[in-house]
Amino acid sequence: MKLIYQLLRASLPTRFEGRCFRPLPLLISGVRSRNRSAAFRLQKCRTPPQPQQGSSGISVFQPLQPQGCAPGLWRRRFATGFEAAIVGCVVVVAASLTGCGKPHDAAKQAPPSVTVSHPSQEPVSDYLDLTGTVAPSRSVDLVARITGYLESVSFQDGAMVPEGQLLFVIEPEPYKQQLALAKAAFDRAQSEYDRQSGLIKSNATSVANVEKWFSEKEQAAAQVELAKLNLGYTHVSAPFNGRIGRHLVDPGNLVGPSSSTKLATLDQLEPIYVYFNLNERDALQAAVTMRQRGLDPRSGKARVLVGLQNQEGYPQEGKLDFVDVGVSTSSGTVQLRATFDNKDRALIPGAFARVRIPLGDPLPMLVVPASAIGNDQEGDYVLVIDANDVAARRAVVKGPLMRNRCAIRTGLTSEDRVIVNGLMNAKAGAKVAPISEPARQPAPTSPAA
Repeated sequence: MKLIYQLLRASLPTRFEGRCFRPLPLLISGVRSRNRSAAFRLQKCRTPPQPQQGSSGISVFQPLQPQGCAPGLWRRRFATGFEAAIVGCVVVVAASLTGCGKPHDAAKQAPPSVTVSHPSQEPVSDYLDLTGTVAPSRSVDLVARITGYLESVSFQDGAMVPEGQLLFVIEPEPYKQQLALAKAAFDRAQSEYDRQSGLIKSNATSVANVEKWFSEKEQAAAQVELAKLNLGYTHVSAPFNGRIGRHLVDPGNLVGPSSSTKLATLDQLEPIYVYFNLNERDALQAAVTMRQRGLDPRSGKARVLVGLQNQEGYPQEGKLDFVDVGVSTSSGTVQLRATFDNKDRALIPGAFARVRIPLGDPLPMLVVPASAIGNDQEGDYVLVIDANDVAARRAVVKGPLMRNRCAIRTGLTSEDRVIVNGLMNAKAGAKVAPISEPARQPAPTSPAA
């Protein structure tokens, strides 16, 4: 309506001279109303309107109707004609807008230019990409096994500690005295047993006394060993080489087994594990593929590559050493584990890891740029050019991705011309102007990040 309003303002001075419209927006909105006599207030203005005195004493202007025309008839006739004029304007505008497209005699557009190339055959390693979690090969929570006050902490928090290093000391004096008491009881039982054994030879004592003191001697010996163990528990040492966390109890606190006091945690980082899960379908397919290529997943010889979030590619190499006995019914996956030497200690427990499992030696495959592969509701595809330079859609099955290039398992031949640049300009079934790309040298066989 705004466009019609502007057109009317430009055309009214020449088409409707001598007539004035009050107000013009009301005329436009009046087209929508069936009550045209109330919406249109058209007056002939060949002579200026004469002021008249109203009943309220205020001068008003009365419109002058044309001579020989009834008061309401000329308004209705002109409203109908004016409405026709508006419709005509709309038709003219629509026709002009429709004609703003291509000229009828415009020349046919030239086909778009695209870059084409033949797929290159390169050795490609087939692999599985997964995600996993780093875990220590051994982990232990150091706890207090006897009751007493913690006397000292003999390590630096977060340090690497060797096997056997003293870590904590828990009040040893009470346990030294218990050991001495047990030894004294053992010495008395041993002496009495020896005396009874001599008396039995001369029938001066009974066999029951000999057996009694023999039992006393054995019990005392057991108490000595138990006292030695308790005394040993006052010194907590590292059970293996690893990295220890922070101490959780300060010296002076009472610790003991009754409160399950955890002193610290020790993790072994060399070697280290990476755990990851494989869904049932991929696990079955991977097992078949590896056996076809002479690899046994449970032999401990299958290679596993790992990379962290701050690393490019997969610099860490290890061996697959564990495959779970079955598929988890809750998740539908099989858990696997790989072990790594981790000499540089780059892998830390709890870290997220990218995992890649090569499925045998490299095999020759056709490779195209990854940007040449499209995807729609029907799946992955590429656009190929026939002998008449007409683009056609070709469904493909993707293989491993190598940097910015992707291997193709099925769907292409080495003689196909694939659009590798200008894919957005081409359309299946349309003619294109192909430009050949220079031949590409084969890429390295190592898989990319």
